[in-house]
Amino acid sequence: MRNSRAFILAAALIVTIGCARAGEPQYPDWKGQWERFVVRGIPGQPSHDQTKPWGLGQEAPLTPKYKQVLLDSMADQAQGGIGNFPTAFGRASGMPYMMMAFGPLEWVVTPDTTYVLIGWHDHFRRIFTDGRDWPAEIEPTYAGYSIGRWIDTEGSGVYDTLLVETRAFKGPRAVDETGLPLADDNQSIFKERMWRDRINPRILHDEMTIIDHAFTRPWTVDKRYVLNRNPQPMWEEFYTTDNNAQVKIGNEHYFLSADGLLMPTRKDQAPPDLRYFNRTR
Repeated sequence: MRNSRAFILAAALIVTIGCARAGEPQYPDWKGQWERFVVRGIPGQPSHDQTKPWGLGQEAPLTPKYKQVLLDSMADQAQGGIGNFPTAFGRASGMPYMMMAFGPLEWVVTPDTTYVLIGWHDHFRRIFTDGRDWPAEIEPTYAGYSIGRWIDTEGSGVYDTLLVETRAFKGPRAVDETGLPLADDNQSIFKERMWRDRINPRILHDEMTIIDHAFTRPWTVDKRYVLNRNPQPMWEEFYTTDNNAQVKIGNEHYFLSADGLLMPTRKDQAPPDLRYFNRTR
């Protein structure tokens, strides 16, 4: 009799929980391979604001100090350096560059966490949607710590919009490959509103606002991604450390030639300090 009552109680609890979950909106179907939205006629490498050229063409609201950082970075790159873009050495790029979709992205939606799988300079991004608050202490990372909240804006019974805030960064990080900078204090805050376009469901929006001391005001950009029509797309594996010819020794940037020899990256560059090597032939 006791076991029978326990079974009935457990069954009733399962039904109660099932009914509560059934009353909640369902999670959206964002599966598939999402590629960067390409605006034809925009010169240069992929940019944060896809509707504008990279670097100065982004018209980011930089403070005078950080506009000079960008100018110096572009000048160094024109001479063969990497400027303010340390990802060139193979390190993680972090936010916001990791959402550039230089390679295709994949969203994996679960009730407690939404994952953005990347597999290029960065591997993945984790967005917590379990209702947690900000921890008292957060270990800084390139991707930052993301807390999100799903909402059903149309009352359709299906969540359609993901609101995300991301904090707790380490650096250095840059917005694009010209070295468009973020402030050295790494106090960036990113606020995002992600949703699937209602007119064209092959478009996914990521309206991203950057709040950072390198800017005179918050900078908002509507980043877009396009769904690959192939239901079984190929997923390339890419690591910037593979066959990377960029070499940093101390504060100097060198280049590794095809025959494995260290080369300067700018005119009259001094060789590295070889005091710990036997330099006699």
